[in-house]
Amino acid sequence: MDRVPMTPEGHRALQAELKHHLEVLRPKIVKDIEEARAHGDISENSEYEDAKHRQGLCEARVGDLKGQLARADIINIEDMEPSDRVVFGATVQLEDLDTEETVSYRIVGVDQADVAKGMISFSSPIGRALIGKRVDDEVLVITPGGRRSFAVTDVQYK
Repeated sequence: MDRVPMTPEGHRALQAELKHHLEVLRPKIVKDIEEARAHGDISENSEYEDAKHRQGLCEARVGDLKGQLARADIINIEDMEPSDRVVFGATVQLEDLDTEETVSYRIVGVDQADVAKGMISFSSPIGRALIGKRVDDEVLVITPGGRRSFAVTDVQYK
């Protein structure tokens, strides 16, 4: 079974989502199914079909969340000795060598990635290229938009 690296924040978010599915969504869906059944013939009951569909989606997500949490490898960057090396959980400041624009990304797990918030997955093209690099290293990244070159200008373990 492959381990799934995640930050403590990512782990807490998955736990909260699982709790919400189990304690809020699942009981509501069961209630919706009961109400739809009370309307009579379920063979032509769109409310029943909709509730059963939502139940399937909910159960699939619950299974997915339980699987991810069971395989979780929680990596807390604060427990590591700070260095200039890019590792999972670190925040990396980069300079785009073509545009001289500066960007900052935190390397996180797949489910926690959100580029708009400056969080990229360790398995994304940029994430894979950055892991193991050090301050002043140049990084060539092949992205769907083409080749990009970056220089690592800072690494923070916070």
